[in-house]
Amino acid sequence: MKFIDNQNINHPALNLALEEYAFRHFDSENTYFLFYINEPSIIIGKHQNTYEEINSNYVVQNKIHVVRRITGGGAVYHDLGNLNFSFMDKAVGHVFNRYETFTKPIVEALRTLGVPAELNGRNDIVVNDKKISGNAQYQHGGRMLCHGTLLFNTNLDHVTQALNVKQDKIQSKGIKSIRSRVANISEFLKTPMSIEEFKQYLLKFIFGSHIPQQEITHKEWKKIEQFAEEKYKNWDWNYGHSPEFNIQNRKRFPFGEIDVRLFVKDGLIQSIKFYGDFFAQKEISELENQLIHVSYEAQKIHHALSQIHLPHYLGEMKAEELTDLLCGI
Repeated sequence: MKFIDNQNINHPALNLALEEYAFRHFDSENTYFLFYINEPSIIIGKHQNTYEEINSNYVVQNKIHVVRRITGGGAVYHDLGNLNFSFMDKAVGHVFNRYETFTKPIVEALRTLGVPAELNGRNDIVVNDKKISGNAQYQHGGRMLCHGTLLFNTNLDHVTQALNVKQDKIQSKGIKSIRSRVANISEFLKTPMSIEEFKQYLLKFIFGSHIPQQEITHKEWKKIEQFAEEKYKNWDWNYGHSPEFNIQNRKRFPFGEIDVRLFVKDGLIQSIKFYGDFFAQKEISELENQLIHVSYEAQKIHHALSQIHLPHYLGEMKAEELTDLLCGI
């Protein structure tokens, strides 16, 4: 097994790009292990509706990255207090959705630190019934990827706030996250340590005194950066990939209440209806028609609304205000 050094990169798009690139392009006969720590971000499961999983207002205000991964499962919050690990191996001998092989060294390392960790259910590591790690898998071309989180000293307030969504406002066919009671590993350590010390401890536990590393050439890093730009920093992948869904947002303004209902498919507004007690000089359907097939993305919606004289339809309203309403910000 070889260790992949991510060069202390903290951007989630780059780290996920590195992980997938290594999975698909490094020597398929070898086993690889990767650590990475991300800036504040929400990592969305492959089959989830991004809009249904995040608190959009909180995410925008706190400049939290939103990135979709290639594995299934629920949305998770990452920050600089969260250590993420990834195993890549041949699928031979591994059973998909069986996590014991990959999580065993992590669980054993935690126990040597006095943390009574155990694999619970299908894919969680828990301590005293509190979740400290969630794991997910991906299988392709005879290879298997298993990665997971390790909540070391993450901001648990951000976890609950960033993933706190009003579920009654959105209806979709996406895979919904199951919220669990979570805790930080640092709470259970008998001897305090930093997240870097924790990382180094795990590396030595898994590899021993000698840690063989996988060299990543300058040319490969360029390909990884390009891959990150094309996929993991791309709105189409992170948001547009969401399953079709219906959304409702309502707010009262000085000129009246607006209740808007949207149907979004492939990341595009397919239908939209405005309801409320506002007064309109022109047919509201004209405004609705101009928003059809616009990307359900704040920047694109704002651009479309900026081309329209909104007071003709909804009273004294600015494009920024209506954008926030449509996007639930």
